[in-house]
Amino acid sequence: MMAKNKEPRPPSYTISVVGLSGTEKDKGNCGVGKSCLCNRFVRSKADEYYPEHTSVLSTIDFGGRVVNNDHFLYWGDITQSGEDGIECKIHVIEQTEFIDDQTFLPHRSTNLQPYIKRAAASKLQSAEKLMYICTDQLGLEQDFEQKQMPEGKLNVDGFLLCIDVSQGCNRKFDDQLKFVNNLFVQLSKSKKPVIIAATKCDECVDHYLREVQAFASNKKNLLVVETSARFNVNIETCFTALVQMLDKTRGKPKIIPYLDAYKTQRQLVVTATDKFEKLVQTVRDYHATWKTVSNKLKNHPDYEEYINLEGTRKARSTFSKHIEQLKQEHIRKRREEYINTLPRAFNTLLPNLEEIEHLNWSEALKLMEKRADFQLCFVVLEKTPWDETDHIDKINDRRIPFDLLSTLEAEKVYQNHVQHLISEKRRVEMKEKFKKTLEKIQFISPGQPWEEVMCFVMEDEAFKYITEADSKEVYGRHQREIVEKAKEEFQEMLFEHSELFYDLDLNATPSSDKMSEIHTVLSEEPRYKALQKLAPDRESLLLKHIGFVYHPTKETCLSGQNCTDIKVEQLLASSLLQLDHGRLRLYHDSTNIDKVNLFILGKDGLAQELANEIRTQSTDDEYALDGKIYELDLRPIDTKSPYFLSQLWTAAFKPHGCFCVFNSIESLNFIGEFIGKIRTEASQIRKDKYMANLPFTLILANQRDSTNSTSKNLPILRHQGQQLANKLQCPFVDVPASTYPRKFNETQIKQALRGVLESVKHNLDVVSPVPTNKDVSEADLRIVMCAMCGDPFSVDLILSPFLESHSCSAAQAGQNNSLMLDKIIGEKRRRIQITILSYHSSIGVRKDELVHGYILVYSAKRKASMGMLRAFLSEVQDTIPVQLVAVTDSQADFFENEAIKELMTEGEHIATEITAKFTALYSLSQYHRQTEVFTLFFSDVLEKKNMIENSYLSDSTRESTHQSEDVFLPSPRDCFPYNNYPDSDDDTEAPPPYSPIGDDVQLLPTPSDRSRYRLDLEGNEYPIHSTPNCHDHERNHKVPPPIKPKPVVPKTNVKKLDPNLLKTIEAGIGKNPRKQTSRVPLAHPEDIDPSDNYAEPIDTIFKQKGYSDEIYVVPDDSQNRIIKIRNSFVNNTQGDEENGFSDRTSKSHGERRPSKYKYKSKTLFSKAKSYYRRTHSDASDDEAFTTSKTKRKGRHRGSEEDPLLSPVETWKGGIDNPAITSDQELDDKKMKKKTHKVKEDKKRKKTKNFNPPTRRNWESNYFGMPLQDLVTAEKPIPLFVEKCVEFIEDTGLCTEGLYRVSGNKTDQDNIQKQFDQDHSISLVSMEVTVNAVAGALKAFFADLPDPLIPYSLHPELLEAAKIPDKTERLHALKEIVKKFHPVNYDVFRYVITHLNRVSQQNKVNLMTADNLSICFWPTLMRPDFENREFLSTTKIHQSVVETFIQQCQFFFYNGEIVEISTTVAPPPPSNPGQLVEPMVPLQLPPPLQPQLIQPQLQTDPLGII
Repeated sequence: MMAKNKEPRPPSYTISVVGLSGTEKDKGNCGVGKSCLCNRFVRSKADEYYPEHTSVLSTIDFGGRVVNNDHFLYWGDITQSGEDGIECKIHVIEQTEFIDDQTFLPHRSTNLQPYIKRAAASKLQSAEKLMYICTDQLGLEQDFEQKQMPEGKLNVDGFLLCIDVSQGCNRKFDDQLKFVNNLFVQLSKSKKPVIIAATKCDECVDHYLREVQAFASNKKNLLVVETSARFNVNIETCFTALVQMLDKTRGKPKIIPYLDAYKTQRQLVVTATDKFEKLVQTVRDYHATWKTVSNKLKNHPDYEEYINLEGTRKARSTFSKHIEQLKQEHIRKRREEYINTLPRAFNTLLPNLEEIEHLNWSEALKLMEKRADFQLCFVVLEKTPWDETDHIDKINDRRIPFDLLSTLEAEKVYQNHVQHLISEKRRVEMKEKFKKTLEKIQFISPGQPWEEVMCFVMEDEAFKYITEADSKEVYGRHQREIVEKAKEEFQEMLFEHSELFYDLDLNATPSSDKMSEIHTVLSEEPRYKALQKLAPDRESLLLKHIGFVYHPTKETCLSGQNCTDIKVEQLLASSLLQLDHGRLRLYHDSTNIDKVNLFILGKDGLAQELANEIRTQSTDDEYALDGKIYELDLRPIDTKSPYFLSQLWTAAFKPHGCFCVFNSIESLNFIGEFIGKIRTEASQIRKDKYMANLPFTLILANQRDSTNSTSKNLPILRHQGQQLANKLQCPFVDVPASTYPRKFNETQIKQALRGVLESVKHNLDVVSPVPTNKDVSEADLRIVMCAMCGDPFSVDLILSPFLESHSCSAAQAGQNNSLMLDKIIGEKRRRIQITILSYHSSIGVRKDELVHGYILVYSAKRKASMGMLRAFLSEVQDTIPVQLVAVTDSQADFFENEAIKELMTEGEHIATEITAKFTALYSLSQYHRQTEVFTLFFSDVLEKKNMIENSYLSDSTRESTHQSEDVFLPSPRDCFPYNNYPDSDDDTEAPPPYSPIGDDVQLLPTPSDRSRYRLDLEGNEYPIHSTPNCHDHERNHKVPPPIKPKPVVPKTNVKKLDPNLLKTIEAGIGKNPRKQTSRVPLAHPEDIDPSDNYAEPIDTIFKQKGYSDEIYVVPDDSQNRIIKIRNSFVNNTQGDEENGFSDRTSKSHGERRPSKYKYKSKTLFSKAKSYYRRTHSDASDDEAFTTSKTKRKGRHRGSEEDPLLSPVETWKGGIDNPAITSDQELDDKKMKKKTHKVKEDKKRKKTKNFNPPTRRNWESNYFGMPLQDLVTAEKPIPLFVEKCVEFIEDTGLCTEGLYRVSGNKTDQDNIQKQFDQDHSISLVSMEVTVNAVAGALKAFFADLPDPLIPYSLHPELLEAAKIPDKTERLHALKEIVKKFHPVNYDVFRYVITHLNRVSQQNKVNLMTADNLSICFWPTLMRPDFENREFLSTTKIHQSVVETFIQQCQFFFYNGEIVEISTTVAPPPPSNPGQLVEPMVPLQLPPPLQPQLIQPQLQTDPLGII
């Protein structure tokens, strides 16, 4: 049962391969192919096939286990599947005869039978015989597979008889056939099937094969199979046929002819080869190795099939060929790349046709090797040729191997390069010729299409030679040039017409009428018409220019990086830094002076006499002065001194000063000449930069004789000495009034020594190594120097007079365009602030800042520069001194260039007309580069200083009366004109939404009688003369107009007073001075509506009689003092005047009202008038340039000096216009009616909370809501307040003017709108300014239905504030705060704590608790300005908020009371008026960056300079 279940084993057959064997004599020198036939059948893979098998063995190999002393080999077995799927195992035996390698005779074996009988044996036996693989196996059996012959014995089932049909090797075929015949006879006896295998058919001899076939045909059932072991043809067939003969069930064997079988086999090989080669093609890197690739492909079927058929050796050979192809392809590409790069290399090394046109190739190579850039283009390799070196692998090295140039290809490229240069030269010549042809055609205009021009150049020789693309390119270049030139000329024309664009009537968004008028004026200009075909570009340039006029900043400057402001900032930053470093060294050398080194300069022994006198007054060279002992080192110098000053100036002796003593004109001249030599020598050798700036002191020696001639000469010497001292900017020590018997006296020497020590101390102050923020108010004079951007001279030229002065230093931190000068003007040393600005930046300063003088620079080479100067100068007040400076290259320009002569003459003519100073500055000359050229101008400015400041204060008062935005009296520190453009409602923060004007009456603006008089700086009373307002035509256009409120529904019964009744109203109010309060209107009548209750903090709007208020406090840590700007309004004590305001004005002092320079200069006036006639032809303009011929009673007549001040339509002049007349009866009636109505209103008035209208124009579910709705117990602070405070404290706590400087209103509204939509919005991501966030925070509290400080507690706060004792007062206030609603208390504490943090940074942000309270108290307390009872307590309310801020820790955190150091303000003056402390600092707005200039040097009689 078990046997039946076993699977049947496949049949097993043993086939013995036999054939001619024996010695070389028997078989020849090669076998018949028995071993190869067996090898190919048993191990058919190409890598396992060995074409060489030897039968000559050593005795050892013969006795080894493979041969095993037998003359047969066991090749192993192979399992085959037949066509029917039945498997069988075939054992292969090869019968051979092994020859001894020593005797060359057959080895002796156990079977001593001859080969024929031994080969026919059907039973074989050999114990432990191993399978044979190859000859190399013999002796190394352990290295190969060891497989034993089964059971050591085999029975042969059939024979395969091998006959070699090739030519053979020293063997006769007949002898082989005879041997085969005998062998076949023996085989037949075994009764085993036999098949003849014709071997080596790939080298077949046809008649040998025919003989074999004939031999087989004579035998019964003897088949012949044509085989080739080398190509594996029919090998398997012959074995399979024999098996079929053994197994009758397999059918009859099918024999395939050799050629057919060979074709089939070769087709398999070709297919496999194609597939393998495609696999190899995937390798693209010629650096790849066979080992890497074969490991990657070994599992691929196509790879395995090819390896089986052809073997690894062929596969590797195929791979190597592919790699070589890749390498050669790479080399070919590199060669092509090098050849293609050669033209560029030739262009680099041999660009000039003249050099190489006549050189041969070898000469050109030598020339290239000499070039500096040769190594950049070529590389000389140590080994050649280059394609056999590793250079081919240097992909990043693009240099060409130099040995490549030895090829014909390279030489051909060179020849082509020469030809290209020749043709390119011709092409360039033709293009330039065509360009010149186009330049000669006058009718080509900017923007003209090529098609319109082409027909005119068709016959041009150059046009015919060049290509169409070249002609278009040349024409395009020509068009770009003429368009660029036309645009530059157009822009220059706009600047030349600066008076047209800087007309103060212009709004920030010009109307279409205004634009058409501008076009009308400009259309007369050829430069305007030149851009006719480019009208959009022209319009764009015009609008860009207009935009720049209204928003002039250095970022938008049309000159770009050549903006004067930028240039000045850069130059000052570097130059002042170098000066500071140099002076810092001087500072360290000069601190703690105990020893004073002095030069004494004099003639004819005077120097030695003075030195002896000083020594006489000294003790051991130690001099006592003002309680301190100084060691003196004196070095006298006179005409006999053999050394120059520079030789005496050594490292061991650095003088602190020089005494210059004289007693005659000759000795004074000697001093002047010697100082000139000193400065010349110092500038030449540059040994020490401060040698030329050595402090000098002039000493006039007394005359010992008292002759009349000497007495007469003394005043002359004194005068000449004082003149020289002024030139040198040094002290002058005069002879004392008393007569002394000696030439010098102790008083003179001490005065001179004090002067030297003061100079040293001054230098230390200037270059203090510890930076100090000195208040700009310390400047005695403020000068603005203006220059136009793009002028053809360097900024260094106009700054050199200041930067080369030893008295020059940096201005206050943050003023990047300013510097400070210390100069002796008159008898005192003055500090002068020089601010250097472009004209476009100066415009914002001209009206809004206190300026004592202008230095206006213009280029005499540029009309636009003069045009800008005229436009700027026209609007400058004629009280301010001006110096004009014309800049050109040299004096010769005036005589050689008519245009320069015309502009210089015009500048000098304007200066003459306005009584200004004029000088010329030459860039090629060093003559004027000294500060002294400005001395006379500075002196003139100093003389007029008081008048200028009085005029400025007058203008400031008048402007504060008419600007609703100006909550406080505008100071120069507060002026930011760039933020107040007329067209931008968003650029100014709207005031709190409540109004001081009643709902029933709307007043036109009117000045108070009490503002007609002011006090000058010395306490003298002077009148304020009003000028026609003309809707701000007289102002700089940067001064903002009144904010026009959002229109609302008009209220009923609103009565407007006629403008002519204003004086009557004022007079009516004035009849009751005790109850009267001065009102300053907030806006012009056409711009304000009573329902838009904008209000100002009350302390700047209403003032009680004689009441003085501190408006703005600026801390100054350096001197521990406070600068306060005061604003006082008092009642008119002179009573009413019968003839109205005009009559009252006419009775005031006869001081001339300041005008503008355009009314003093016919040149300026005629230019402005010519523009006005073209652009202001209708009568609707605010101001006309013609005087009214109609005369009315009381009409103010314009002065002859200012013929244009009287407007055509007087009502347009504004309330300040004294030309307004009134009907006195009508005025009285209206005044009575007004007074009666006020009394009735007062009677009916009841106490009520003041609820202002919202300032928002959108619906909000957050802003304007009650505070209780916006907080929770967990979050007691409104989220918006928290976000704003956190943003301010994180990013802007040190921002100057925080909560005072207005933020952009659009940004404020946008912040609230964004928060309305998304409460999680990040203020940082919105990229808004700190001031905008601060404004939005204030607006939040202004929008609350009820103020944060409840109305109900206002009276208690008022009473508590009046408690005299400080401690008691603070405790009373603390108790009142506890009465706040819990929600209000938490928010109030949060806000006050934040304001306290802000005030702690007041050194940087200038916001003290006082300043913050001024800004915040109206927002927190929401005052009702309609309540007159409230007016007298405004200052107290402000002080309450200030106290909360100062004592924040005490009120809310149980802290100690903070002791506040206060500065007691001076009492109100006896003559009340507006007081402004002198020298309010000149603060420039950030966009307005300054600039600098130079004036004329006066004649120097002593020849010092």
